[in-house]
Amino acid sequence: MSIAPRRVRDYLELVRFSHTLFALPFALMGAVLAAWGPDGLRGRPRDWLGILLCMATARSAAMAFNRLVDRDVDAANPRTAGRHLPRGAMTPAAVTWFTLACSTAFILSTMLFLPNVWPLRLSAPVLLWLLGYSYTKRFTSLAHFWLGASLSLSPIAAWIALRGDVAWPPVLLGLAVFWWVSGFDVIYACQDADYDRSVGLNSVPAKLGVAGALRLAAACHALMLLALIALGVSYPLGPIYYAGVAAAAVLLIYEHSLVKPDDLDRVNTAFFHVNVIISMGLLAVTVADLIA
Repeated sequence: MSIAPRRVRDYLELVRFSHTLFALPFALMGAVLAAWGPDGLRGRPRDWLGILLCMATARSAAMAFNRLVDRDVDAANPRTAGRHLPRGAMTPAAVTWFTLACSTAFILSTMLFLPNVWPLRLSAPVLLWLLGYSYTKRFTSLAHFWLGASLSLSPIAAWIALRGDVAWPPVLLGLAVFWWVSGFDVIYACQDADYDRSVGLNSVPAKLGVAGALRLAAACHALMLLALIALGVSYPLGPIYYAGVAAAAVLLIYEHSLVKPDDLDRVNTAFFHVNVIISMGLLAVTVADLIA
């Protein structure tokens, strides 16, 4: 493999680009709800391109910054010691430049929505919020909910980008994303409960224990389902959508069945595979419901 493709692969792995599939379907779901009309889907091609670019660049900037800020913590944790910065596969300077490039690209991408000026006006505050997540475990156990709030912005931002206003549907969808992400991040953090406690990092599993954390995650996912039902009533959406919400409930039950306080071996399956199916599935049933 030549140097250039290998370096591209390193950057994609650094930011776990495949995990964009968590938030992107919800951003597109918010955009579809915003743009749907009597004649089908509306919106300029540049608006849809802007949503894709903003999602990719904002998330990449946040993930790269997180790896940069946490490089010493990651190096001391056996689970994360193999990441690019701890093992020396990339330098802090390179990741810093990559973060700056992605941050700049995010702000420039919001100009595609002009003459709607709100995405550009909000780009810097949103970016600062996303980057701020990287410091939260140092001062609060609610870091998981900061992450949930970060991803919850995606459907709301997509709605604002296409319509220039805020309404109940994107807010309710944002709440669903908030509870969903917060819940599965609590599950994921269970892997590091002992380590976080030993080094003084804050997390729900470190504070409540794994069993308590899993109960809280289940409560978060119950609230997600309530928010999705409220979205269906508010928009309104029909039976295909509600069937998708019911399927999401079954998948969430399955996700929680994979993880036990004394058995965390299948956390990655619960974290990635199940959640990707949920996010992409909800986008699919929403579009199908609108078309039907």
